[in-house]
Amino acid sequence: MDSVAVLLNGGVHPCVEVVEACGEWHVRVVDGDDRERTLTFELEPIALAYAEGQRMRLGLDKVMRL
Repeated sequence: MDSVAVLLNGGVHPCVEVVEACGEWHVRVVDGDDRERTLTFELEPIALAYAEGQRMRLGLDKVMRL
C-alpha cells in the first residue's frame, strides 16, 4: 500500500485504502497531518464501516479498494 501522493509542500494527500490479504482486512488511513495508520480487521463489513467513517471524517470522495 504505497499509493500516497506527495504534495508540493512536502505533505501527503489524505486517503483511505482497504486491502484483503491472507483472510484479514487492512485499512490504511493517511490524514493531512502526515499521519499514517493501518488497522487490521477479521471481518470485511467492520473494515469497510471503519474505512467509510474515516472517509467521511477526512472529507474524501471515495475509499480506495486495492
